[in-house]
This record gives sequence, C-alpha cells and structure tokens, in this order.
Amino acid sequence: MSVAREYDAPGGIPGDTAGTPGRPHIPSLARAPVQPTASDAVSEVIRWAAFGCAVVPVVLLMCGLPVGGALGAGAGLAAVTAASRALLRHSERTAARLDADGASPHRGRHGRTGIGAHRGGRRV
Repeated sequence: MSVAREYDAPGGIPGDTAGTPGRPHIPSLARAPVQPTASDAVSEVIRWAAFGCAVVPVVLLMCGLPVGGALGAGAGLAAVTAASRALLRHSERTAARLDADGASPHRGRHGRTGIGAHRGGRRV
C-alpha cells in the first residue's frame, strides 16, 4: 500500500502535478513580487494610520472610556496622522527634486574643492 504525498515539492500546492518527486518546483518569473515605490509605501502607511484613528476610539469605548475621551483620543490621532502625512509628502517631494537636479554629494565642512595654497599646492 502506497501513501499519497500531500505536496510533491517544497512550496507546492496540494494536488498540483507540476512538481515531480525529488525535483523542487521553480516558480515562474511572472509571479515574482514587485517592490512598491516610495509613494505607494507612504500611501499605505497613511491608510493604516487612518484605520488606527477609526479603531482606537471604538476600542476605548468598548473598554469603558467616556465618549468625550474616546473622541478626544481619535481627534489627537487624526491630528498626528495629518502632520505625519504632510511631513512624509514634503520629504518625498524634496527627494524627487534632489534626484531631478542631480545633486552632488556632500563636499565637507567648507564645501570647496580644487588645488591651491589652502589644499597643499606646490610652492615655488
């Protein structure tokens, strides 16, 4: 009597015949995860923060906090979320502007370059 295996290969799907015993299933390139852009990441953080602003007052009410206290906590979280969103968007715009300008790397304390008397130039 043979025992049926639930998975043919590591990461396989039950009943999938794509993998053969002894050979791992190699996923196709079409299924490779795509890295989100910075804008998508910022939007996702803001969505989760807004969700938190809605959930926290409900939980506080369920725990027995007065309505005014729960609404005050929600309003405070909303204010912090709005300020964070503004700062994140500003940072995103600044980074995009610096990338577009082709900003040079930081040159040091005085910001000067070149050869001269102050940079160890040769004296005759």
